[in-house]
Amino acid sequence: MNPLRSLILAAARNGSIRRVVATAPVSRDVVRRFVAGETTSDAVAVTRRLVEDGLTVTLDYLGEDTTDSAQAEHTVQSYLELLDRLHAEGLADRAEVSVKLSAVGQMLDEDLALENARRICRAAEAAGTTVTLDMEDHTTTDSTLRILGELRKTWPWVGAVIQSYLHRTLDDAERLAAEGSRVRLCKGAYKEPESVAYPEMTEVDKSYVRCANALLAGDGYPMFATHDPRLVRIIAERAEAHGRKPGSFEHQMLYGIRPEEQLRLAQQGHTVRVYVPYGEEWYGYLMRRMAERPANTTFFLRALLTRS
Repeated sequence: MNPLRSLILAAARNGSIRRVVATAPVSRDVVRRFVAGETTSDAVAVTRRLVEDGLTVTLDYLGEDTTDSAQAEHTVQSYLELLDRLHAEGLADRAEVSVKLSAVGQMLDEDLALENARRICRAAEAAGTTVTLDMEDHTTTDSTLRILGELRKTWPWVGAVIQSYLHRTLDDAERLAAEGSRVRLCKGAYKEPESVAYPEMTEVDKSYVRCANALLAGDGYPMFATHDPRLVRIIAERAEAHGRKPGSFEHQMLYGIRPEEQLRLAQQGHTVRVYVPYGEEWYGYLMRRMAERPANTTFFLRALLTRS
């Protein structure tokens, strides 16, 4: 294991370090930059500000790898509260939710995760918005796609996520690029074995372009999650080549990363969706994102130094 990754994971489990990080002024600045806050009200306030800036939003209640049914239920209730607030405050037409199935019981029982996801989808439908199922490490891919298939029998708008660093993803992209299918393409952040994932970033990027072409050539609604300026330019070129107009696909970026670019794309008429995490597990979220790929540490630090 990479020594830096080992150090980050150890820090993620250390309560004393967490308290120091949580109370340090500079840490609070970092958290506010990348996480909306800990409460539903925090998430709604950030959502309203982003929507007023012409952006759309997907909200993630932080937590994953849940092995406790009570915690899974807490996560579901948090999403239900959030969706109710989005509807009540007139934001549901511009904000949806992203759900990690491992946070709603996937590690305990796939049927439990499916039923909990159904509850969230019902609430989203009532609120007038949608749900996207986040993709996690490769061991959960087949389970997540099975649950996606079951949910789409009732709610065909449930969004899928595919990761270009996996060898399998082009096949998944071609299969999912059907009419009405919402598909988010990202590079992937989890540390994966070379047997299932490309080890070199150049290969991940090439796979991203291949998958983007497959999605743009299909009849679905592609959602391109990348901050890479070169890939953003390539997506624009490939979208034009495929006859895609703004509004027939969207860009997605993390909250706090390249906010000026988000606004620039939106001002050009593109749909830009900001991935906004919130909740009490912010510390674990930041540490895991860095530990999954230690290069993410540099990514976050660089983001702190630029607003573009």
